[in-house]
Amino acid sequence: MAEGAAEAAAEAPAESGGGGDLGAGALERGVAPIKSRYLTTKEQFHEFLEAGGREKPSQETAGGNHYDCDLSEPEAKRIRLEDGQPGEGATEEAAEHLEQPQTQKRARGQNKARPHIKPSHYDKNRLCPSIVQESAAKCFFGDRCRFLHDVSCYLETKPADLGPRCVLFENYGRCPYGVTCRFAGAHLGPEGQNLVREEVVPAPPVRNGLDKALQQQLRKRKIHFERAEQALHQLGKGHLPSPTPSATVPEVPGAESAPGQDNCDTQQAPLAPCTGTPPSSPMQTCGPLTDEDIVRLRSCEKRQLDISGKLYLAPLTTCGNLPFRRICKRYGADVTCGEMAVCTNLLQGQTSEWALLKRHPCEDIFGVQLEGAFPDTMTKCAELLNRTIEVDFVDINVGCPIDLVYKKGGGCALMNRSAKFQQIVRGMDQVLDVPLTVKIRTGVQERVNLAHRLLPKLRDWGAALVTLHGRSREQRYTKLADWQYIKQCVAAASPMPLFGNGDILSYEDANCAMQTGVTGIMIARGALLKPWLFTEIKEQRHWDISSSERLDILRDFTNYGLEHWGSDTQGVEKTRRFLLEWLSFLCRYVPVGLLERLPQRINERPPYYLGRDYLETLMASQRATDWIRISEMLLGPVPPNFVFVPKHKANAYK
Repeated sequence: MAEGAAEAAAEAPAESGGGGDLGAGALERGVAPIKSRYLTTKEQFHEFLEAGGREKPSQETAGGNHYDCDLSEPEAKRIRLEDGQPGEGATEEAAEHLEQPQTQKRARGQNKARPHIKPSHYDKNRLCPSIVQESAAKCFFGDRCRFLHDVSCYLETKPADLGPRCVLFENYGRCPYGVTCRFAGAHLGPEGQNLVREEVVPAPPVRNGLDKALQQQLRKRKIHFERAEQALHQLGKGHLPSPTPSATVPEVPGAESAPGQDNCDTQQAPLAPCTGTPPSSPMQTCGPLTDEDIVRLRSCEKRQLDISGKLYLAPLTTCGNLPFRRICKRYGADVTCGEMAVCTNLLQGQTSEWALLKRHPCEDIFGVQLEGAFPDTMTKCAELLNRTIEVDFVDINVGCPIDLVYKKGGGCALMNRSAKFQQIVRGMDQVLDVPLTVKIRTGVQERVNLAHRLLPKLRDWGAALVTLHGRSREQRYTKLADWQYIKQCVAAASPMPLFGNGDILSYEDANCAMQTGVTGIMIARGALLKPWLFTEIKEQRHWDISSSERLDILRDFTNYGLEHWGSDTQGVEKTRRFLLEWLSFLCRYVPVGLLERLPQRINERPPYYLGRDYLETLMASQRATDWIRISEMLLGPVPPNFVFVPKHKANAYK
């Protein structure tokens, strides 16, 4: 999610064994080896935070019984809200949702019991968009408008500003949210007018948005998919398409497009109802084949995807949003991919699903990941995206382990549905003008590996690259990724490039992974725990990053979030919630200077410890109330009755 964060937090592993070869076990099984002078107990840890760091427990008691739990299970699993108690960051409303009896002993997957509460103040006393966008001469909704048109009345009920500076106004000279901005004091005149600097810098355009006209056509089902229907018709008759043009046309110097560069054939006109000749229909030819016919590039030829040795940020559900990807790009990620998008939702024109496809200009090599269970919807969605968005590759999610996807035949289930899987890959490859990649697991059952048998087939079906996560669906994170098996699969996939994925948290882990012969590595949970991991790998060093530097990273994330989601109330709270979800992962990181031995293993949970300063200790807290406290340092106080319960049960710490 795609297997990224949805299962990246599915559970913290209880064992340090399991087929991986990326390092020796910890000094104590499953526990990060922190220097004894920093260790403390759970009670003293929280007392220190409640006191604001003014009182530090004595070192004699701090080094005592610091685990406060049975080592046979990770601490994150033990609290699992099994007794019906909500997390620290939840209110009484959340408690009502969580009082249901828990049937599972160990928490897995998504925290479905969390409250889904939309803040009611979003819909109260909202200012009309025509006023915000300074189009007061004409209201967009006419006589049916239900929004306020009186700015003074709106200002009377508007909550207080969250800070003195507006990121959008500082960076671009104009804030598009005007009076509704929660930092409006920085750019409002004495009469409430929105100030604009003399030199306005246009904001960098975020690509791959959903056009309103296209959305209406999708909702009314007025789009025709000629290429997809032709491909599906051939597959239905058992006529297998020929190899992709990129494999048959000889390479010509300068024929490849540079990553991130526009291609005149990729950005075609938007799909529209038409009855003309399908774009992929064969042309009538006469005469013999000439050199000009071979050398000249055809419009349907695929661009090459050469990412050998590059660092690939995995598609991460929830946390792999555009602001987070910008952070990772700044610290050295080479390839990025959008969050998993469900093909049926895209075909229905859902705005929230299309938002997952957005691409920032800094993402020079960018792809999108699709999930689906049937050849018709996946092939049609591929043709739709091929015409409407700008990407360097399209990835098929065949690794998502969650029940919601698996029981519908998508994700990992496709590994056991080879006929449908083949039709999906062949059909999508036939309608796409960009390379098609696939992300898979070792298999579905823990001891039944399927990847080595599927890889040669995927190569023949038209996949340009495959990423293999070294775990099965049933295994989840109970054991380390099996890099020995990934090494065996490299030979089975050859000459098709194979990326490896699993348990990369240091440059040593990355070096060991590359020794297996993979073309490159994909990083998922490691980027969530420390996004500067890409810098460590490229510079081959351990970075003892300070707490203030880490806070600066979080501040940059909030600034990116305000740019992306908006600086009004709704945008601020959306930024806060995504920040809190990320903080539920960041608290697992142990600073380099505190470790007894390097590096930290991804399957090692941190015991309670006191950091080198108060902020470092606060960032190590596993309580949602402390994550909220960090968010208030960056985004101001939370609104009344604020509720936060992590999306994934493994992050629902006490």
